[in-house]
Amino acid sequence: MTTTFLDAAEWYDSLATLYGTAAALITSPSGEVLLVKPNYRDQWSLPGGILEKDEPPHEGCAREVREEIGLSVPVGPLLTVAWIAPDGLRTRPLVAFLFDGGVLADPSSIVLQESELDAFLFVPPSALDEYLPSHMGARVAAALRARGSGGGAAYVPLVSPTEAPR
Repeated sequence: MTTTFLDAAEWYDSLATLYGTAAALITSPSGEVLLVKPNYRDQWSLPGGILEKDEPPHEGCAREVREEIGLSVPVGPLLTVAWIAPDGLRTRPLVAFLFDGGVLADPSSIVLQESELDAFLFVPPSALDEYLPSHMGARVAAALRARGSGGGAAYVPLVSPTEAPR
């Protein structure tokens, strides 16, 4: 019996693929979280977005923050990574990276990308659930804990965007 193996290129082409996003956790000196209001959805979000082809997550985070709010913030450590199952819109899983974007002392330096964003605001961590979808609120809460403990990134797996984190 002869076993036929795929060549390396064919094997890699046969593997599952994913979508990727990267965002920044930016807070005020008092610990409030910076949120942005996209004009294409009802709920608020963090500064960030979809990674471009072959773009490393930390570079995508920096690019998205620059594009969306006009700031060149140093992208700090990875705080959380989340895996989100495909849903009715996406046929592939989504991997979401959340990096430490530091503390912003002067919000007057924010310049919104008017083609995508309507507003920004700083929200106390206790009020995040009022603004963010539950899966994103769980990710931000885990990021705040990771930032506070200095213990490394947290993994936040979700089988679906409507499921509570495990």
